[in-house]
Amino acid sequence: MEKYILLTSGRGPRECNLAVKQVLERMQSEAKQYGLKMETVEAEEIDGLPCSLVLKLAGEAISVFIDRWIGTICWICPSPFRPNHRRKNWFLEVKNWYPVQPVAKMNLKDVQFQAMRSSGAGGQHVNKVSSAVRATHLPTGMMVQVMDTRSQLQNKEIAVLRLEERLLELERLQKNAGKNQSWKNQIDVRRGDSKRIFSGPKFKEL
Repeated sequence: MEKYILLTSGRGPRECNLAVKQVLERMQSEAKQYGLKMETVEAEEIDGLPCSLVLKLAGEAISVFIDRWIGTICWICPSPFRPNHRRKNWFLEVKNWYPVQPVAKMNLKDVQFQAMRSSGAGGQHVNKVSSAVRATHLPTGMMVQVMDTRSQLQNKEIAVLRLEERLLELERLQKNAGKNQSWKNQIDVRRGDSKRIFSGPKFKEL
């Protein structure tokens, strides 16, 4: 079993990024106790500290482990960077994260062709011959109809090219949607009702 989680400071100050680093270290220790394999698959840093991390977890006890962490994490500590700063509560959030699924690659075995009668220009001969083609990409349900030529073979070739173009466009849109959602997740950190609270420079749990 594999699952992904996101640790983010929500674009908070450097203290929140330090909290992300300390949570990661605590998670790595707990993951070993649960017999889980943990891997960092994405990381973003600011001034040498992580502000956003995507972790991949593998193992049998994933659900129990994740349930202990999903939510807002609070670190109560005077700022180690700004001694005179009044704020002592620093927040980050741990969220479920879902990687963008790749669009199915074009494979002719996945394309279903259906011959049709052309209805476009070309004279009476066009209408009498089933030279038009409807091509359906079965994994995605994407469909195109081609009646560009009087050759069914050529229309099939054109249909495959158009399906490939649409699959590439779909992949681009999904990647953009994934980036937008990732950005939203990174900047959205809830404060209050903390799932776990840690205190002091040694990051002791309360």
